Amino acid sequence: MKNTIVRYKVWPEKVAENEAFVKAVYRQLHEAKLSGIRYATYKLQDGVTFQHIALFETEAAQRAFAGLSAFKDFQAGVNDRCQELPAVSSAEVVGSFGW
Repeated sequence: MKNTIVRYKVWPEKVAENEAFVKAVYRQLHEAKLSGIRYATYKLQDGVTFQHIALFETEAAQRAFAGLSAFKDFQAGVNDRCQELPAVSSAEVVGSFGW
């Protein structure tokens, strides 16, 4: 299982645009009903920092997620929306409940 955490900060005037891209990814995930993926996005208290947590049970699940057109659209302009570029980290689950 591959676990990834991504954190970045967008420009204040780009928050709504970023949220629209994120919501499009979720719409496509729900429509495609992909299995083996757990994905969550959080907007932190400052209102401009986003954190994504992705858990992929298989490489195939990760490839399917990366292949979503909405995810590609999200990634295409992310650098222009960010005042702090995405920091990507691999993570190991120590504990989890209900996820």
